[in-house]
Amino acid sequence: MKIAITGATGELGRLVVQELKKLHSEHEIIALVRNPEKAKILFSEDIQVRKFDYDQPNDLANSLQDVDKLLLISANEIGRRTPQHKAVIDAAIQARVPHLIYTSLLNADHSPLGLANEHRETEKLIRESSITYTFLRNNWYSENYLSALTHQIETGMVYGAAQDGLISSASRLDYATAAAQILTDESPQHLNKIYELAGSESFSLNDFATLLSEFSQQPVKYQNLSPEDYRQGLIQAGLPLGLIDVIVDADLHTAHGAMYSERKDLEHLIGRKTTSIRESIQQALNA
Repeated sequence: MKIAITGATGELGRLVVQELKKLHSEHEIIALVRNPEKAKILFSEDIQVRKFDYDQPNDLANSLQDVDKLLLISANEIGRRTPQHKAVIDAAIQARVPHLIYTSLLNADHSPLGLANEHRETEKLIRESSITYTFLRNNWYSENYLSALTHQIETGMVYGAAQDGLISSASRLDYATAAAQILTDESPQHLNKIYELAGSESFSLNDFATLLSEFSQQPVKYQNLSPEDYRQGLIQAGLPLGLIDVIVDADLHTAHGAMYSERKDLEHLIGRKTTSIRESIQQALNA
């Protein structure tokens, strides 16, 4: 069976390739990438690399020839995702790819997050195609909260606008493992199925600050800000405006439950509890 992964040099894509190699070496793994030279450096010779540029739609179908399963990892250019995804879906139809797996967003059909609309549009396009599908509706990555650990410990502050909202995140590796399991399962059980993927445990940003205090042996507190004050703080920190909009929007809706889920689809797919935020923080601090 030939398994292809879009965005294979990205953070999630690389982990999916890694997990596929662990699970079933007899399957042919195809890395679909914008920059083949970069991919050849990252991957071993047993990974087939094919050029795959969303912005060159006329060339996409050729790169999908003979593919049995395609993992479409959602593109990272917010605001351009729907046309880019449509180009991939159209190419998959033209190349007669039998099955498409798409990394969507938790509760995409009714999520209040600003990011959800492009996921809803993509899911609709896939449903209306002739391809069988599996939707992996991923919740937030725990890694989204780990980039500023050193600064937060040094300043003793975690800032946000999520109030006491609970976050059921999981690690990228957890989500990658689930994708690899479905990509290598040749039974029909995943056909036209939707999985709501979230962490086994949940935490608030206050819990997050408490864990930082525990690991650092220094006081770290969570300061809840208004969305506008949080936005201004992120602007002063020099973050790109587009990213700021995503971060503030996520916190705003976290306060009202958008990041919380009791679903256990993810731990069932990977056969274990997901990586806790405690483990993720510990790993990041020891890296």
